[in-house]
Amino acid sequence: MDMTFADFILQHASDDPVRLLLSRDKYPDIDIDIAVTTLEVRRKLRTKVPEWYAVPSLIFSSRLSGEQCSSSETARYKASSIKRMVSGGSVAPQPSLRDPSQLYSWAPPSYTAEGGHGLEDHTAPGNCGLRIADLTGGMGVDCWAFAEVAEEVLYNEMQEELVQATERNFKELGVENVRFRNCRVEPGRVAEVLDGFRPDVIFLDPARRAEDGRKVFLIEDCQPDVLTLLPELFQASRFVLLKLSPMADITMACKRLSHVREVHVVAAGGECKELLFLLDRDWDCPHATYMVEGGSVMAVPGQTGNEGDAPVIPSEAKESYSCLFEPGKALLKAGAFGLPSGRYGLTKLGTHTHLYVGEAVPEELRPFGKCFEILEILPLNNRTLKEAGKRYPQAEVTARNIPMTSDLLRKKLGCASGGDVHLFGVRVDAAADPGNYLIITKRQTYGND
Repeated sequence: MDMTFADFILQHASDDPVRLLLSRDKYPDIDIDIAVTTLEVRRKLRTKVPEWYAVPSLIFSSRLSGEQCSSSETARYKASSIKRMVSGGSVAPQPSLRDPSQLYSWAPPSYTAEGGHGLEDHTAPGNCGLRIADLTGGMGVDCWAFAEVAEEVLYNEMQEELVQATERNFKELGVENVRFRNCRVEPGRVAEVLDGFRPDVIFLDPARRAEDGRKVFLIEDCQPDVLTLLPELFQASRFVLLKLSPMADITMACKRLSHVREVHVVAAGGECKELLFLLDRDWDCPHATYMVEGGSVMAVPGQTGNEGDAPVIPSEAKESYSCLFEPGKALLKAGAFGLPSGRYGLTKLGTHTHLYVGEAVPEELRPFGKCFEILEILPLNNRTLKEAGKRYPQAEVTARNIPMTSDLLRKKLGCASGGDVHLFGVRVDAAADPGNYLIITKRQTYGND
């Protein structure tokens, strides 16, 4: 019996790609180049998109697309956000967007798209009427997630081989509500790309590499240039969802883009994965910002940065704090440095230290950082470093806002990495007794960790 492509993929899942390429003559019925690329991409998808990894008949023609594609978690977050964008409900009341006290617990609203389809059922693709156009389809993970919530999706990709592979893969995955296009997205051609498709939402994830392979971060340097395309995009759809690099500056992007309604900072696995900008051509008010981490979503107050911080730790009360909170990537990228203190009553150790202490870390804040039990707070000097190193020969070490790196602090402590003890060397901006301290902690875990 002839070997199928799926059989080959399963049999050679752990083989060396170079050896497979050199032994291509042994497999005359298999496209070894595609097979090797598929094997390499699948190794990335095993944890990134496990639903696709479970289907060995899928083919992948681009290693770069495999590296840059969304995870199933982040793709489905985008899909669920789009469901909220266009719904049968009315636009959320404006005060909820402008009053910071409401933003801490406010969920993203549902909107009614002009000329939309009056969506009422958000559960099944065939019943909700939602139409999404993905103009930069890539490997298709986002489109696959969109197809789960929409009646119809348009997938467009400029690279023909990606279009062919994705169309084949969607058949293998049982996705039937996607139409495929292979067009360049450039000024004057948006209507041609859509080809009569009338989307409720247009999604773009511009390529963040120049023609010479360099990574780029400015919006106008990405392909396609969304800044130039925006007027045409807004002619075709009220809503545009834009994915930008996690390295992009949120403030600068909001100033350059028009009609920004929401910004979503999406983190997973301890990393900031992507920034999402929801543009609404009918929106002229300040935008709302959301942090997303570990499946949890929290709205960020309108005032970010250090505004609203509680007083820094007083020296006479250091022993009264039992917990330390270290913000995660989403909170840091969103610039919500005043949220743990302003909303949740934690005390910030220093203006630039970005660590917080208190009697307990509130449950709703826990997904957005790491929580530690404080065992001891000591002055940071040679004696305490030597003693702590002897007591904790194995511990994690972090230096924050002190004149040494984490590696140098670990060297002075003389401890190896590992264990559940974490030693923080930090600057404390206390009014009466400012200085550097060594905070000895133990990691706290909860059911959602």
